[in-house]
Amino acid sequence: MLMSNRNKLAKLYYTANGFRMLASGDHVLCAVTGERIALEDLRYWSVLRQEPYANAQVSTQALMPK
Repeated sequence: MLMSNRNKLAKLYYTANGFRMLASGDHVLCAVTGERIALEDLRYWSVLRQEPYANAQVSTQALMPK
């Protein structure tokens, strides 16, 4: 039986140049907005915080002091 990665949350390890898949899936959730991000659309993340972001504006917002 083949297992599908469709509609499954991936677990990633983020590096400066990309990410490594720790658990297979097809998307991650934005750490700030909770928005679903397809892996092929993932462009913004924090290596230090190990979290993904939906876009550049959200990634900047995540780094602002509260």
